[in-house]
Amino acid sequence: MTEKLSFNTPLYILAPLAGFTDLPFRSVVKKFGADLTVSEMISSNALAYGSKKTIKMLERSPNEDPYSIQIAGAEVDIVRQAVEFLNTQENIDIIDFNCGCPVPKVVGHGSGSSLLRDLPQMGRLIETIKKTSNKSTTSVKIRLGFEEKNHLEIARIVQESGADFIAVHGRTRAGKFKAEVDYDAIGEIKASVNIPVVANGDIDSFDKAQWVLKHTEADGVMIGRGAVGAPWIFHQLKTGSADIDLMVKHEIIMEHFDKMIEFYGLKGVPMFRKHTHTYSKGYEGASALREKVNHISDPEQYREVIDEFFSTNKLVKR
Repeated sequence: MTEKLSFNTPLYILAPLAGFTDLPFRSVVKKFGADLTVSEMISSNALAYGSKKTIKMLERSPNEDPYSIQIAGAEVDIVRQAVEFLNTQENIDIIDFNCGCPVPKVVGHGSGSSLLRDLPQMGRLIETIKKTSNKSTTSVKIRLGFEEKNHLEIARIVQESGADFIAVHGRTRAGKFKAEVDYDAIGEIKASVNIPVVANGDIDSFDKAQWVLKHTEADGVMIGRGAVGAPWIFHQLKTGSADIDLMVKHEIIMEHFDKMIEFYGLKGVPMFRKHTHTYSKGYEGASALREKVNHISDPEQYREVIDEFFSTNKLVKR
């Protein structure tokens, strides 16, 4: 087991993102600079009932050290059973509890950001995880409130319930992903609790990450959508430079493709198309590349095409 995370210097964390932060993607961002990677959000119900597909999602890459599993749930008994199952799994260092997901399907089951409407229950669930878990760390992901902001009360209960650190998405549930992120509120949480606070929400560039860290005085930043199509943001943050060489981008893209094939087999080819589309934005000939790869199913041919494209094409100057 890994020792508890150190927040002596700002941590750069990959946020869970359904459909994107799978094992291949996480292994790449970890190799190129992320301090912590987190699994895609996992249902406590699915864990409690032993879903094989869900158990597959627990797998981590050898370089993911430390590694966090994010769970969602609404019922104490089910969450306890899920944690008891995770206790049997090695190579998990952190259990992260989701109290922020705004997706209607999750909220409708009483989990995710729905818990922000029932803070006593949220507290009981966090206490259950902390009491049951044999992992070194328990963390919690929150938003600023459900309809209205009550972020200081939420953060206080998270801390009192035993969480070791807290990640804050700077919107309410009502704000979903479109409202302006309230970084002042994240700073207010940081000033009000004694546990480390990680800032999250619309951090999509090296400069923005630096600004958010300074403005909120947070102990780290968590980046999700800002890393899709640009996982080198972690390389930039780790090296302390906004500059990123095209050859480094090329290396990261090829590593990601190879990991997809290694993990998914032939299914990795069609799955990588969406990544090719995001990676090629801003490059000369991007639209032609997207059209071409949509008709390729052979891994070697696909690799050859993107290898040539990203090693020879340049970014279009805007």
